[in-house]
Amino acid sequence: MPRPPLDGLIDDLYYLDGASPYARLTLPPSPSALLIVNLGAPFRIRAGTDIETAEYADGCVVTMSTRALEFGYPLRTRSVGVHAKPWGLAPFLPMPATELRDRPVTLEQVWGRPAIAGLRDRLATADGPHEMLTLLEEELMRRLSATAGLGLVRHTSGVIAATSGATAIGDLSMTAGVSSTHLAQRFKELVGVTPKRLARTYRFTATVFAIDPAGPIDWGDLAHAAGYFDQAHFGHEFRAFTGLTPTRYLEVRRRFLREHPGHTLDGWPLPAD
Repeated sequence: MPRPPLDGLIDDLYYLDGASPYARLTLPPSPSALLIVNLGAPFRIRAGTDIETAEYADGCVVTMSTRALEFGYPLRTRSVGVHAKPWGLAPFLPMPATELRDRPVTLEQVWGRPAIAGLRDRLATADGPHEMLTLLEEELMRRLSATAGLGLVRHTSGVIAATSGATAIGDLSMTAGVSSTHLAQRFKELVGVTPKRLARTYRFTATVFAIDPAGPIDWGDLAHAAGYFDQAHFGHEFRAFTGLTPTRYLEVRRRFLREHPGHTLDGWPLPAD
C-alpha cells in the first residue's frame, strides 16, 4: 500500500519479473488506470481491433479505457508499475486524461526522455524489488501536483463505486452542487470518461467478478442481479467490453485455469488468450 497522499490515488505498486504464462492478455475496460516502467524487452499493446499494435520499450501510461486492450508480452518480462484508481494518474499527467483515452502512450511522451532514462537506470541498478518500489514511490511523490477538481471527482467516483454503478448520475451532480456539464467535464479531464461511462464500467466489472468459472452459471440470473434489462442487453454489453460472448469468455477462463492451476491470474476477471 503506498503512503499518503498516494494512497488516495493508487491501489498498489507492483514488481513483475519472469516468464509470462501467456503470449497475450486481453484487458477489458475497468475502473482503473495503469502506469508501467519497463525494464525488460519491449511489450506491445493493441487498443481495439481497428488500431495497429504499438511497441513500448520504456513503459506506458494507460488511462481508463472504453475498449479492450490486448497486451503482447515477450518470453521474459520485467517491470515495475502502479495500478491506479480511475482518477489516480491525473496529478502526474501534463495533459487531460481524455487525450489519452484508448490511446496508451509511452512514459517518454508523458515525462520526457531524460527523466525516464534516469528513472529506469536507478531501477535497473536497485538492490532488489523493495528498493525498486521505494524508488518508484519517491518518483511519484516528487511529481505529485495540485489538480483542480480532484476532490469532486474522487468523492463522486466513490459514490459510483459504492453502488457498483447503480446510481443516478443526475443526483450526483445535484448533491455535489455543480451542473451535470461541469461534472462531466471534470471527469473527462481527470478520469478520461464521463460519470455515466464510469458507472457503466463499474457495473460490468462487478458483474464479471461475480462469475465463478469453476461452477455452473445461470446467465439470466446474473444479468438480472446486475440490473441489466434482459439477457440480450447483458450479452451485448459483454461483447462491447471484452470482444467475446459470455460463453466464449467462460471457455477462455476455464482453459487458463486448466493450463495454469494456482496462478495469480486465477482470481482475475480477465480472459487470457
